[in-house]
Amino acid sequence: MKAKVELHNIGMKYQSPNGEINALENINLTVYDREFVCIVGPSGCGKSTLLSIMSGLLPPTSGYLLLNGEKITGTSKKIGYMLQKDHLFGWRTILENVLLGLEIQKAITPETKARAAELLKTYGLYEFRNKYPNQLSGGMRQRAALIRTLMTDPEILLLDEAFSALDYQTRLAVTEDIYGIIKQENKTAILVTHDIAEAISMANRVICLSKRPGTIKNIYEINLTCTKRTPLSSREAPEFRHYFQSIWKELDIHV
Repeated sequence: MKAKVELHNIGMKYQSPNGEINALENINLTVYDREFVCIVGPSGCGKSTLLSIMSGLLPPTSGYLLLNGEKITGTSKKIGYMLQKDHLFGWRTILENVLLGLEIQKAITPETKARAAELLKTYGLYEFRNKYPNQLSGGMRQRAALIRTLMTDPEILLLDEAFSALDYQTRLAVTEDIYGIIKQENKTAILVTHDIAEAISMANRVICLSKRPGTIKNIYEINLTCTKRTPLSSREAPEFRHYFQSIWKELDIHV
C-alpha cells in the first residue's frame, strides 16, 4: 500500500507557568492511502496535539512529517480538518456554508457549485440547501460540515472528536453516515476519539497512546468478520468484544 502520511520521531514540548511540559515523544507512524486510522488514549496524552501537528497548524519541536513523500512545513489544501463542533455559520444557508472554503480560496465556479449540489444530493441534504444550521438536526449539521470539508477536495481527513457533541443514538447514526461518505469518496481518514467502541467500529487500525508524554503503546489491526462492514455491523462481529477488552486493558482506564 502507498504511504500517505509518515510521522518520524515526532515530539512536542510546551512551556507553561510551571515549567516545560513534554506532551508527545518519539511518535513514529505511517498511514496508508484510503486507510481509516483511529487514535485513542487517556485524557491529556496529546491526541489532539498530534492531529494539530499532522494538519500543519502546529510545528513539532522534534521530528518531521511527510505527506505523499514530501515534508509538511505548514497547512496544505490536501489536508481537511473537522473539529468536534460543526462551526457552521448561523447566518449562512447550508449551501453557503458548504461553499465557504472555496469562497475563501476564491475558487467558486459553475463547476464547483455543481459539485456542491451533487454532494448535497448524494448525502441527503439537497432539499435543506436553503435552510439555516439551526433548522437542522445535529447529525445533519455534521454531514454538512463534512461536505464543506470535502468541497476543497482534500486527500486526508483529520477528525478530532468529531461526533462527541452528539447524543448517543445520534452519534451511532452519524458515524454510520460519515464512515459511508469517507469510504465512498475514497479518502484517507484519521480520527481522534475517547470512545474505544467507536474506534474499533470504524478503523482499519487503532493506535493506542500512553499517558503523557504520549508515545505509541500498541497498534491494533482490526479484522472483523462482517459481510459488509459498517460501524453498526462491526459492533455485532464476534471479535469486537475481544478488541474492546484488549484496548481497554492497554489504556489502563480506571472508573
